[in-house]
Order: sequence, then structure tokens, then C-alpha cells
Amino acid sequence: MSTHSLETGVIKESEFNRFGLISMILLVVGCVGGIAVSLGAIKYTSTLILTVIPTMTTLSLLIAVAPMKWIWRAGLVSISIDLLLIIYFLFIEK
Repeated sequence: MSTHSLETGVIKESEFNRFGLISMILLVVGCVGGIAVSLGAIKYTSTLILTVIPTMTTLSLLIAVAPMKWIWRAGLVSISIDLLLIIYFLFIEK
């Protein structure tokens, strides 16, 4: 099975299971973003902006009932940025 057909299958299944996935994505993106802000992203304007914009974009796409492909991409970008900031504030900045 090629990667393209696997990705297409996952997106089709995501569209079918939209409402269950929306609740999980909402919970994960909201909590990880909140943790990043509480660990130190609120101290600096640049890190706060870096956290808030992708998180709110993902949440806006969820509310707008956008295609699941867009929601997955925005959610992965948001979680990736938040995890990088969490690692930075936990281990690098003291």
C-alpha cells in the first residue's frame, strides 16, 4: 500500500468519525497549549504569539467544520510548536 492511498484512507475515515475526533483534538490541542503557556510562554510576547496563533487557528477550524485534512495539519503544527516550547521551558530555561 502506498503512502498516498494510506493518507487518503485516513482522511476518509477522519471525515466519517469527525465528531469523535473533534472532541479529542479539542481536548489535546487546548490542554497542550495551556501547559505551554503556563510553563513560561506567557512571559514573552513572541512565545505567547507563537503558542496562541496555531492553537486558535486549530480551534477556529474545528468550530468552522473545516475539512479534516486542514484540521489535522493545523493540529499537528500546533501540538509540535507547543511541545517544543514545553521542552524549552522545562529543560533549557531555568
